[in-house]
Amino acid sequence: MRAIVQRVSRAVVSVHGNTISSIDQGLLVYVGVGREDGSQDVEYLAEKIRYLRVFPDNVGKMNRDVVGMEGAVLLISAFTLLADARKGRRPSFDAAADHGQAMSLYESLRDRLVEMELRVETGAFGEYMMVDSVNDGPICILLESRRVF
Repeated sequence: MRAIVQRVSRAVVSVHGNTISSIDQGLLVYVGVGREDGSQDVEYLAEKIRYLRVFPDNVGKMNRDVVGMEGAVLLISAFTLLADARKGRRPSFDAAADHGQAMSLYESLRDRLVEMELRVETGAFGEYMMVDSVNDGPICILLESRRVF
């Protein structure tokens, strides 16, 4: 599994012009599921997201996690994170999981984050979404459960 984690001051996701989820301060997390991914990948990402210290403490050092900031997570499915654009001009999505597997693992990640006492909002899996966010920093962290980068 891959994720892009962004520290945001707000984020909103809409489908067909209707707002379906929003958060104020917290983490906007785009998640892509690969064909080889399983429960161990879910656990790895959940732990990283939950304890990632990207919020400032009282002296401005990035030393607090999202729970310490009383923030939330907006979790968005994004199969394009598995794109391979090394050859040609059109990305290949061969490494992305099929719809059923990806949805199952995405929902497992959401459930695991909730179990870890995070307030989690979600996008609409498999839908075309408009995501509006204000990146705070900007802080953008790449996570990869297979640790390939």
